[in-house]
Amino acid sequence: MHMLMVIAGGIVLLGVFLLFGQLWGATTPALSTASKFFIPIWLAVSVANLWVGVNKAGYTVAQELPILLVVFAVPAAVAAIAIWRFAHS
Repeated sequence: MHMLMVIAGGIVLLGVFLLFGQLWGATTPALSTASKFFIPIWLAVSVANLWVGVNKAGYTVAQELPILLVVFAVPAAVAAIAIWRFAHS
């Protein structure tokens, strides 16, 4: 359940990035750029989630790595689709 909440939070965060891209740029290249800025920030948030899982929840790094991959990959894939879509608009 926690993993789904983190993934949903990532998609919401991507929406916030796209909203600010729309407000500040109002062009499709600005939306593509906003999506590009999202990916490294989301990676940092995903690694922080791994760190909390290891240090606070007591999981091992080996147990948390597959979760990190899924938690990072789903919102990053949505961002990649947004980058592709806005780059071709």
